[in-house]
Amino acid sequence: MTWHRTRRPVGVLLALTAAGGLLISGCSAGSDGGSKAGDASYDRPGGDSAPMPAPGRSGGPGGRYDGEPREGEQDSREVAPDPDYLSTFALDVDTASYGYARRTLAEGRLPDPSTVRPEEFVNSFRQDYERPGGDGFTVTVDGARTDEEDWSLVRVGLATRSAEASGERAPAALTFVIDISGSMAEPGRLDLAQRSLGTMTDRLRDDDSVALVTFSDEAETVLPMTRLGGNRGEIHDAVDSLEPTDSTNLGAGVESGYETAVEGLREGATNRVVLLSDALANTGETEADAILERIAESRREHGITLFGVGVGSDYGDALMERLADKGDGHTVYVSDEKGAREVFCEQLPRNIELTARDAKAQVAFDPGTVAEFRLVGYDNRRVADEDFRDDRVDGGEVGPGHTVTALYAVRTRPGAGGHLATATVRWLDPGSRTPHEETGDLETDGLVDSVWHARRGLTVTATAAYFADALRSPDHRYSALPGAPGLGELSERARSLADRTEDEDVRELAEAIRAADRLD
Repeated sequence: MTWHRTRRPVGVLLALTAAGGLLISGCSAGSDGGSKAGDASYDRPGGDSAPMPAPGRSGGPGGRYDGEPREGEQDSREVAPDPDYLSTFALDVDTASYGYARRTLAEGRLPDPSTVRPEEFVNSFRQDYERPGGDGFTVTVDGARTDEEDWSLVRVGLATRSAEASGERAPAALTFVIDISGSMAEPGRLDLAQRSLGTMTDRLRDDDSVALVTFSDEAETVLPMTRLGGNRGEIHDAVDSLEPTDSTNLGAGVESGYETAVEGLREGATNRVVLLSDALANTGETEADAILERIAESRREHGITLFGVGVGSDYGDALMERLADKGDGHTVYVSDEKGAREVFCEQLPRNIELTARDAKAQVAFDPGTVAEFRLVGYDNRRVADEDFRDDRVDGGEVGPGHTVTALYAVRTRPGAGGHLATATVRWLDPGSRTPHEETGDLETDGLVDSVWHARRGLTVTATAAYFADALRSPDHRYSALPGAPGLGELSERARSLADRTEDEDVRELAEAIRAADRLD
């Protein structure tokens, strides 16, 4: 939870010139590099920046950020060159954290703060950003003021072309790596996977291919890469034959999965490994970095991406998330048949292809108008500013039909007006590896007067971020973000928003917030 302060330079013209020069000359994003961080709090007594907002109804005991990282947070304390007004991160389309939190709350438990990643809450909701006509991204930057003086929430929205507009996609070569350990016998795990895979088998195209690898204490290739056309019966039989057995050697499963994917590699196809597991590794290699090292050559040489699907009430969230982030992929979590059907039968077949590789975003805040800012979430996706245009540095992989949202808490200088921020996204073409960039801007007069009266997407984003941040706070009731209501009020605002928009996803968010409020 790192706050970044900008210091007003000698003149506004000098500040704008410096900002433009940095954007043009080349700053870059890396995989684990720390984004800048000055003194990482609203303020401490005797400091030279803004005073801590008064508690009031939007604060509470332990709710305000006190300059120390909270449980489960990864935080950078490195000091960047002054003035510090750049924020760089790798794009992330994961949503597993939100799905797992909803499952946990439905079972009458508060989620462990270490499993709550705000960006995955935010990215779990549909957005109406403008879409590009072809490959690449559009960049939308908007924002609204909060109830705390001079504080706003600024949203950076990135969108790829819709999947329906993509026309004929390349064939897919999917290697499914299925956990059949004893823990997968729990209802809603292996049985759910089998039903979903069976339905998906009927929906894939004849020129698509699938392979099936299972793992428990050892890994086994049940089905080598097989074309769907004329072989659906054989594939159904392989899926139906799966039964839970012993312990969980996830490392062996992933390694065998990549070996099978390489053996069945199809030129001109989208080659992907799909890992379905509760990620409760207890045999063999259990560390994500060691597992990834074993498959590094397959990932780098052949560009095989990893798609992680988490299941189960007990779930190894940290391991699955690390594998997906460093395996050039993303994760989702499914808890019921509806969610599994959406993932396997709609999302995966529709978004098999990639639109962008190693995608990164960099936001330059204008020091003439911005006093300090904080990126909400993306804790393990922060990257060094100077690596933004270093295309050797890992970014995120994004497919068609995706949107990526990043939210910032921003304190503007009293009375300041004009340019507020410029957001730039950089990505590589999946085939040619040619770099591309797109930008978007926000002026201070573009800020809506209240986050609760902004466009639907921005209000939903703020609600999800407030909720996630509250779940990571010591007492699970108060967010450290400016203008945050308590969970009770947040639940009512979400319920009202769901009624206005008739959006089932927002209604489920309101129910989750209400459950957290009752449990606390």
